[in-house]
Amino acid sequence: MAASRNPLDDLRETIGHLADQLKLPVSERVDDLVGDLIGARPGPARPLSEVQAELDALVGLETVKEQVRALVALLQVQARRKAHGLPEVATSQHLVFLGNPGTGKTTVARLLAEMYRAVGLLQKGHLVEVDRSGLVGQYVGATAIKTDRVIRRALDGVLFIDEAYALAPEDGRTDFGPEAIEVLLKRMEDHRHRLVVIVAGYPRLMHEFLDSNPGLRSRFARELTFQDYSSDELVAITERFAGENEYRLTESAVQALRRIFEHAPRGEGFGNARYARTIFEQALNHQAVRLASELEHADAEKLTSLEGSDFEAAARALGEPSSEYPRRRRWRRAS
Repeated sequence: MAASRNPLDDLRETIGHLADQLKLPVSERVDDLVGDLIGARPGPARPLSEVQAELDALVGLETVKEQVRALVALLQVQARRKAHGLPEVATSQHLVFLGNPGTGKTTVARLLAEMYRAVGLLQKGHLVEVDRSGLVGQYVGATAIKTDRVIRRALDGVLFIDEAYALAPEDGRTDFGPEAIEVLLKRMEDHRHRLVVIVAGYPRLMHEFLDSNPGLRSRFARELTFQDYSSDELVAITERFAGENEYRLTESAVQALRRIFEHAPRGEGFGNARYARTIFEQALNHQAVRLASELEHADAEKLTSLEGSDFEAAARALGEPSSEYPRRRRWRRAS
């Protein structure tokens, strides 16, 4: 559970932080200061039941939801044991998220951070998200400073490192990425009661990343696998995008979407929810063109309705396979 802070420790960290700031260019000092100020004021804690309900409302991810519930339940039991004077079992909360882009990894990490706060593991429960560029510097000594400052911002919360495998280059070239890994491993031990780290990325590359340093496997004992969404789940996600923006999908739109998602090639790099959002946004463009000639007479129903032709046109615009042109053009990954 979250430990109480010693004021002297805060003072030492502040002095060390200021010393590191003097080594940075002026622009980076300003960026760091702004980040610290923003990250230091988490909002009011939400009840665990409310955060859990938001997780349960996500489309799909049933296995992930079950694993998160198990993690939180373990923490609750350990807290109860501590209240009764029983010893806590020391378990690592650092996690590996495996999956393609757009499978909800960042969203689940944010909700998990809030859950950790709700059960008392973390005092702030905020999420700091970075990738390689946020940790690795351009010159000798800069990587340790950048990594340390990111970790300071994440203290009492969760540090989410997306595409973490990029810290360990596959070609073995000279690189500062391994230095960031070494600093991260040390700080994970130094701040083991104040920091949870989640590393995420493609399954194959993440397993290579975990094997790149002897200390990584032991620090990240748990893996959560985020499966690609099914065609029906992608339709439901698109319907959610539409509802959030006060649009609705007609029956022809739902049928067209299902055909488009069924024809989309799957595998490493498939965009999942990102792909669904891209298709949705492209469909809005086609709807606008379709309504342009009759805009003065368009009522609320027409302005909010997306038709099957809108999504078929969206697929063609993106060079994606569709029911009309199933694989005549090369599929491109959604950005």
